[in-house]
Parts: sequence; C-alpha cells; structure tokens
Amino acid sequence: MQPARSRARREALFGYAMIALSLVVVFVFTAAPIVGSFVLALFKWDAISSPQFIGLDNFEALLQDKTITHSLLVTAGLAVMIVFLQVALGLWLALLVARRASAIVRNLFRAAFFLPMLASAASISIVMTYVFNDHFGVINYYLGALHLPTVPWLSSAGGATATIVLVAVWQQLGFTFILFVAALGSLPQDVLEAAQIDGASSARLFRQIKLPLISPTVLFACTVGLINTMQLFDQPYVMTKGGPGEATYTTVLVVYQTAFQNLQFGYASAMSVLLFAVLLVITAVQFTVSRKWVFYS
Repeated sequence: MQPARSRARREALFGYAMIALSLVVVFVFTAAPIVGSFVLALFKWDAISSPQFIGLDNFEALLQDKTITHSLLVTAGLAVMIVFLQVALGLWLALLVARRASAIVRNLFRAAFFLPMLASAASISIVMTYVFNDHFGVINYYLGALHLPTVPWLSSAGGATATIVLVAVWQQLGFTFILFVAALGSLPQDVLEAAQIDGASSARLFRQIKLPLISPTVLFACTVGLINTMQLFDQPYVMTKGGPGEATYTTVLVVYQTAFQNLQFGYASAMSVLLFAVLLVITAVQFTVSRKWVFYS
C-alpha cells in the first residue's frame, strides 16, 4: 500500500512539474499584462516621467473620442466579414473533402490549407502587399495582360477592406477547415445511414442532421474567430497603415499608435480595457443566442 502511495505522489509531482513552466508562461505573458493594463489605465504615463494617477479620466476621455468609436465599427465590420467567410468556406470545403476524398487526399488538403497558418501574419502581409500593389502587383499585372481593368486594391476604401478580408481569411481558413473535417468525421454513421435509407436528400441530410450535430463546432469556430479578428493588427498595419483614410483603422492599430507613437500608455491601456469589455459582451451574447440553435449530444 505504501509503495503505491509513493508512486502516486511521484507521478503527481511529475505532472505538476510538467505544467509549472506553462503556468509561469501564461502568468508572465498573459495574466500579468492583463492586470497591468487594468492598473495602467488609471494613470497618465508617457514612459519618460513618473506615472500620474488620474482615476477614471482616461475612460471619460474615451467616451468623447470619435477615433476609438470609428475603429470599433471598422473592426466589427471586418470581423463579421472575415468570420462569415471563414466558417462558410471552411464548412463547404470540409463537406467536399469528407464526401468525395480518400483518407490520403483529406490529409493532403489538411496540410495544404493549414500551411499558411505556420507563417507569421506579418510576413504574409508583406508578401501580399506586393501581390496586391496597384502599380506593379501580380494580380493587376495579369489583369492588364488580359486587357481587363486593374483594381485599386490598396488605394481605395473598398479595395483595401476587401484585400484585408481576403488575406485574413486565406491565412486562417485552415483552422476552421480542420475543425469541420474533424467534426464531420465524428458524426454517427448509423444516424446518417438511417436518414439516407428513409430517402433524405443531401441538402436535407445536411440541414436537418449534420448541421445540428456539428453546431457546437460552428459556435466554437465563430467565437474564436470573432475574438481573433476583433484584435486584427498585422494586416492593416503592414498593408494599409489603417488607410486609405481610416477605412482599415482597427482598434488594436489605434492602441499601438497611441501607446508607441504618441507615448500615451495610460490612455492606450484604457482602450485595451474597453476592447476587452467589448469582447466579453460579444462572447456572452454569442453563448446566449446559441442556446436556440446549438445542440449538445
């Protein structure tokens, strides 16, 4: 009995040791900065002089700041378009692969779609800046070669918005694709076969059986997608600098410029806290609404 307890204790200590480093990383790089942002939002600090406590003045200034309001609207618009396309395309591609492809082909598609996620968003954005360049970009070059009108991808509000959405969707599509491939692969085959025997068409099979069964995965993809895209920074910063005008001026870009260009770290922290609160509200609304259409088996 004693050796068994000693072995269980050693195994528990080994497990704690394995997760200790991860907990330290989470605390140092996630929890501590979040707490620091909440505290710093109560101060006025330019990183040169000593911090000056000003209470809720930063938050009062946010209520009158039209720039942050505009950036939240821009970010929300981009997030809705990106998440909708990611979920719709990811599910459509997963259905095609699951229906007609062998295991080898499915694995090849998984690798191909997931590959862009291995590169950093900044490096992909640099490459895409040259691809979509108005004057010497690859796309406009071939459009001109085909005697088609060129598109002001990065110099017009609509073109810049579409370009940011396309690049973000292309890079993140592999994530939703793999989620839906896994979800479709875990569906109970006896239920699907029974529906097919009863004469259910492919459209009805998807709408009334497959979609309700994978609805938790749809909710997860939408929630994670919205949280990520509401923090969109790399593509607008590298490709458009928030322009033209303020067409792609996202909230995190405003936070970055306020903190590291204007040296208003307290005010930037207040913006971060506001974005954090907005994400909490959006996530709460998603889970509340999901009770009507998400089914857990």
